[in-house]
Amino acid sequence: MPPVFIEAAVESIGGALAADAEGVDRIELCGSLHDGGLTPSAGLIRRARESVTKPIHVFIRPRTGNFVYDRHDVAVMLGDIDDAGTAGVAGVVFGALTADGRIDRAIMSALIAAAPPMTVGFHRAFDQISDQSSALEPLIDLGIAVVLTSGGAALALDGAPRLRQLVDQARGRIDILAGGGVTPSNVVELVERSGVRHVHGKAFAGLRAAAQPTSHR
Repeated sequence: MPPVFIEAAVESIGGALAADAEGVDRIELCGSLHDGGLTPSAGLIRRARESVTKPIHVFIRPRTGNFVYDRHDVAVMLGDIDDAGTAGVAGVVFGALTADGRIDRAIMSALIAAAPPMTVGFHRAFDQISDQSSALEPLIDLGIAVVLTSGGAALALDGAPRLRQLVDQARGRIDILAGGGVTPSNVVELVERSGVRHVHGKAFAGLRAAAQPTSHR
């Protein structure tokens, strides 16, 4: 079985360098993680791109609060996606919901159209959707490559049953990236209980070594 894929969430150049040295598989570059993540500065994106060897996915979120966006928010996001593409990063991560808590296909389509050749991921706005099984199919139809989720729970370990359902439903058509309190002390249990092969953590130091034994089972 292949090793567990590890993505590190970082908000500074120091964090990006540490994650790169740790040997993670991908870096998600964010601003203001204590606010749930915002778009990082263009300067940080450029410096990280110049300084690390691992692929970078840039978190695109124009403001705190909900994920229901108006045309001004969308304009900001399109500009941020353009900046990320200009910097030459591997991917961008964003999510847009309707007022009644569903995937906003119109806004997502507009943002996705601006992203190529970058990979597109959907962030934990997915965990605000009650019927995640139904929501997964539109993401696949839209060509989203990865969705970050805790299975709708506060912590990924608590959402392990739902994560397993999503992994089974995805059938390799989209990567289910488990995030939410993932640490070296619980990553093996999370992988075993949920069946995920992709994990996302802020506490990434030691995560690679802790997850490695699962690759031999």
